[in-house]
Amino acid sequence: MGDLTRIAANIRAMQSLNSLTNINKQIGIHQMRLATGKRITSVGEDPAGYQLAKSLESRGRGLKIALSNVSNAKNVLSVAEGGYQSIMDLLQTIKEKATQASDYSLSAAQRTALNSQVSALVTEIDDIVSTTKFNGSKLIDGTYTGAFHTGDGASDTLSVSLGDSDSAALSVNSLSLTTVASAAAAITSVDSAITTLSTKMQGVGQYQSRLNSKEGTLGSAISNTEAVRSSIEDADFAEEQMNVLKLQILQQTAFSSFTQANAAPQTVLSLFR
Repeated sequence: MGDLTRIAANIRAMQSLNSLTNINKQIGIHQMRLATGKRITSVGEDPAGYQLAKSLESRGRGLKIALSNVSNAKNVLSVAEGGYQSIMDLLQTIKEKATQASDYSLSAAQRTALNSQVSALVTEIDDIVSTTKFNGSKLIDGTYTGAFHTGDGASDTLSVSLGDSDSAALSVNSLSLTTVASAAAAITSVDSAITTLSTKMQGVGQYQSRLNSKEGTLGSAISNTEAVRSSIEDADFAEEQMNVLKLQILQQTAFSSFTQANAAPQTVLSLFR
């Protein structure tokens, strides 16, 4: 008979009840994971895992903002490149007019007309410099310089400086096509300006190339960081559902055992018959 004859404390029933309580608690944990999609639903479940997951989450969010910053930087450089390209087109046109004016077959009146056209084009260069902006900041007047934040660390930056491309900086602000000699000198000045501007545009291209590289690196880092965080913090739905089904079976058997354990002391009454 063993413990069955000691009815003041039903040990087997208490053991079954403890088992049932623990199973119900575990079912609750797994159901919470299924409801939230998280393997770690409270810090107490896995303190070290929680700390690591949050550290990875912080890094991932920083990397995503850095990727957005890279996109903004590329937009800035695209606007600057557009301004430089427009000026380059004007310089090429000025070169054509200067070459035309240097020909002896033209009359003085024709050279004066060409000179007037070139003056207008030079004014347009300065207008482009004044209107090439991003968020209110002029880009190609020589004042734009700074560092774009391209990573999740404090020192992960790309310093950018865009050169001045107005008519004075390119030395085309005082061109004259009124004589053959001045027109020939203008050709030399414009050739030099084209070379100078090409160098500035090359610098923009190098910045863009570095940003493209950073963009790829950040995209890969974001994916890898998120994969590691997910493996630590996110729930595996198939595994959690399997655990719930297993525990539900144990819940039923534990409840049946508890019922039987409660009924067992009734056999003591047979001693009094």
